[in-house]
Amino acid sequence: MIWKTRPTLDLLHQFSANTLSTHLGITYTEIGEDYLKATMPVDARTVQPMRLLHGGASVALAETLGSVAGFCCLENPDQQSIVGIEINANHLNSVPENSEVVGTVRPIKVGRRIQVWEIHIHRPDGKLVCVSRLTIAVVERR
Repeated sequence: MIWKTRPTLDLLHQFSANTLSTHLGITYTEIGEDYLKATMPVDARTVQPMRLLHGGASVALAETLGSVAGFCCLENPDQQSIVGIEINANHLNSVPENSEVVGTVRPIKVGRRIQVWEIHIHRPDGKLVCVSRLTIAVVERR
């Protein structure tokens, strides 16, 4: 197991309260030994003018999942924090309004100073929508 702070669904939802993730309707659904899953609705909050999932919403889901997973891997979360260094995303398929997507985050590297996470976002039918990679730095809190 990679988690230093053992996540629970309640903890993840409390951690994300009153943030962009709650505004976008992101809901954590599953915690594994080395992954987290969350859903996000494709609705008025997350679509572009063509009524398809906005690429920026996919990136927000990816960064949210990677950041929360990264925080749960900190050795000392009272004295450490994480900050994003780089995120990229490949948008592979569209998702129409009135649907939802499922994001899954898994580690590529969880180091003492750098973490790299891969996020896959799927439609309900399993078709891959987006592949993203997030690099975050572990920093000391000031």
